[in-house]
Amino acid sequence: MDQKYFNLVTGMIFAVVALAHIARLYMGWPVVIDTWAVPTWLSWLGCGVGGVLSFSGFSLYLKLP
Repeated sequence: MDQKYFNLVTGMIFAVVALAHIARLYMGWPVVIDTWAVPTWLSWLGCGVGGVLSFSGFSLYLKLP
């Protein structure tokens, strides 16, 4: 796999992660790890980070020849 398609796949994976966080926020799904209830602000953070990394992957895909 060359660098161009690696960036495309990376962008798609992080887009799915960001969309999963958006779905959790929209649907109000609770997430519990052992006894710790994960707060929703963590999904806002995950959505932002996933979105930025997805954008970076797609923009690098488009820049490479």
